[in-house]
Amino acid sequence: MASFKEFMAARLEAAEAYVAGDAGPLLEMSTRTEPASFFAPDGRIVLGAGDVVSTNEAGAGHFGRGSETHLEILHVGSDHGIGYWVGIQHANMLIDGGHEPVSMHLRITELFRRESGEWKLIHRHADQLTEAPR
Repeated sequence: MASFKEFMAARLEAAEAYVAGDAGPLLEMSTRTEPASFFAPDGRIVLGAGDVVSTNEAGAGHFGRGSETHLEILHVGSDHGIGYWVGIQHANMLIDGGHEPVSMHLRITELFRRESGEWKLIHRHADQLTEAPR
């Protein structure tokens, strides 16, 4: 049973894999149990574990090798089987076969719950940072 701190290290690795086009690690830590939700950067609201997983799987296909990201965690915590982190995801990504990286800075809130001893992503809210990144 991983501590939440250990899990967050794996969460960073999953984010790095995702922007390089590999959704696998993120899908492994995503819930298959209701409720689940994703408030996407484009304004969409995705509800339901199956639809969230499908959206994330399709989304990774837009990114390519050579992309990079890091998570600027502003605060993080866990208690009684619920965990969260809030911060900014900074990324330079190759999108849809492009050759020039695109910078993106997203405000992120993610919620997790313990399911059979493992932390699972149950909600992600990601939107564009509208002020200069820190």
